[in-house]
Amino acid sequence: MSQAGPPKGVATRRAALTVLEQVRGGAPFDRALERAAGGLPQPDRRFVHEVSAGVLRYQELLDHELAPLARYGWDRVPDRLKDILRIGAYQLRFLDRVPPHAAVSTSVTLAREAGEGGGGKVSGFVNALLRSIANTPASSNTAPMDLATRYSHPGWLVDRWLERFGTSETETLLRWNNRRPMLVLQPARLPARDIRKALDEAGIASRDAPLGMGLSVEGGAPTSFPGYEEGAFIVQDPAQALVSRFAAPEMGAVVYDACAAPGGKTVALEHAARFVIAADRRANRIPRLVDNLARAGAGRAGVILADAAAPPVRAVDLVLVDAPCTGTGTFSRHPDARHRVHPDEITRLAMEQRHILDGAKTAVRPGGLLVYATCSLEPEENERQVDRFLAENRDFQREAPEGFPQELLSPQGDLVLLPQRHRTDGAYAARLRRADQ
Repeated sequence: MSQAGPPKGVATRRAALTVLEQVRGGAPFDRALERAAGGLPQPDRRFVHEVSAGVLRYQELLDHELAPLARYGWDRVPDRLKDILRIGAYQLRFLDRVPPHAAVSTSVTLAREAGEGGGGKVSGFVNALLRSIANTPASSNTAPMDLATRYSHPGWLVDRWLERFGTSETETLLRWNNRRPMLVLQPARLPARDIRKALDEAGIASRDAPLGMGLSVEGGAPTSFPGYEEGAFIVQDPAQALVSRFAAPEMGAVVYDACAAPGGKTVALEHAARFVIAADRRANRIPRLVDNLARAGAGRAGVILADAAAPPVRAVDLVLVDAPCTGTGTFSRHPDARHRVHPDEITRLAMEQRHILDGAKTAVRPGGLLVYATCSLEPEENERQVDRFLAENRDFQREAPEGFPQELLSPQGDLVLLPQRHRTDGAYAARLRRADQ
């Protein structure tokens, strides 16, 4: 008598478990997803993305429900088994299209495969906990919950945001971070109207992205959209597109993009520039940078491997420093990032940004521009970094671009985009003009 095989859908949950394990081991979410699900059919890949990203977005909330059910203590549950339980609980709480029995049975199978401490006991443990979750409405959980737990963010970071933004705005920001990110296309080789027409003909819905920057597309993989191979568009959030617009190179300028990968800003800058030197210090990011620029038809751009703090160029018209940062403005797009950030990281990165800025200024010609940008919401990485630089470099001063929307600028003339206010990723940028002499 043959035994029944594993329940349908185990392969996708197994891939989601692999993503979570790799992220816990230090791999970026996007890279872990590609490794674990890159070979799956597109619908399965979307499901793996949904489940693994969802667990990362709601990990503390899921643990809040699961932990009291662990008879001998949640801390004693092995990490792999915790992830299996989170995968099951996420489906039960957030995916109406998944029948409860499927969420439970696939998790039990994963637990049996894991064999943490004995197959039968482990699978029974998982079955009992998840059935308890399935049979208990989420609304019945009346235990007190702070914002950090409810929205699964580090408590210290939520406290910082509460102090700066207040309760209402902070909760809006936390909600935004837990939503699925927009997929936005920015024109490259073709204008937006032609891209929209091609999408319409392919039956792919699109609409204007926030702040009029690009086209927001519902679902699907960009590589399958019409015009992808031809470089009609690049994928880029409106916030990052606005940083390029804020930089506003003069026609015919020579530009040094010091932290260029993956190349979206280089493509935008290249339209006005005479030439863009696109650099990145990480050799493993250069091939993707080269491919993206070639696909988008950025013929007036060249790529080099270089450290932003030691630019191998001098006397260029514009230097763009899109600095390494905590990325607290992109938690919606990078669900693993919130689990990596900690207070010491802000201090460490602020020092690195200072070092980069002090090096990048040497590449700016007299009368030229230094544009500093991050995707962080933290003052130490943004306005305080610029204030420090200007206090130590009297030959630079802030300068806002002409004709830029005033509602997107700070009183000092810096670009400030906040997810809870502008419905984009978070971004900051400052234009610093060097004196003519």
